Amino acid sequence: MSEQGARSKRARLVEDLAGRIRSGRIGTGERLPGENRLAETYAVSRGTVRSALAELQRQELISTETGVGSFVTFDGAPLDQRIGWARALAESGAEVGTELLGIDTAGDPDLVEREGPLVVVRRLRWSGGRPVSLETSSLPASGSLADLPERGLVDGSITATLAAAGLRGSIGEQWISAEPLDAADAGRLGQQGGTLFLRAVRLTRDPHGGLVEHVVSLLDPQRFRFHLAFGPEQGGAR
Repeated sequence: MSEQGARSKRARLVEDLAGRIRSGRIGTGERLPGENRLAETYAVSRGTVRSALAELQRQELISTETGVGSFVTFDGAPLDQRIGWARALAESGAEVGTELLGIDTAGDPDLVEREGPLVVVRRLRWSGGRPVSLETSSLPASGSLADLPERGLVDGSITATLAAAGLRGSIGEQWISAEPLDAADAGRLGQQGGTLFLRAVRLTRDPHGGLVEHVVSLLDPQRFRFHLAFGPEQGGAR
């Protein structure tokens, strides 16, 4: 097939899917058919499908998930970190409470050097009368977030606060390790110093590479697990 013909098929595929998304025939959050199904339906190659999906993502009509991803689970229930853990835990059916420990500007010096001034939110989560996680979220101290220590979180939620500030994560990384608790963190979590806890570090950036959130979570390994999933790349309407 000529290069022009391939572009034409790609353009038709982009136009049709974009029209279905904009008209609401493919609803927000609805998952698109897989690459094989799209290729068969539109009589195009998988390469053409991938190129069309990339264009739809560029137009911010869809978001895509790579073929491999890690997911946090709490008591076996998967948690969608994109909606915030408070909501994700609630939707999992877990009875978890959140205690705000403080909001200030005393960020990690190395992180401040890399990312600039920060606002730091520290929270403790409880389940069954016991602390299960300690989270330190660092946000850019810019725009409407600059006076966050005085105003507080929107609806008690970092996710809602970031959305109100116009910040949306697009890319990110996550690191998982098992590390002993220091005395201060152990005291907050009701544990002995040196107890091994899961340490999850998640870095989220906007489409231009700017910081959205850097969060360090200390997680009770008896309640939290990390699950790795893999499969074909798929897309869903934004």
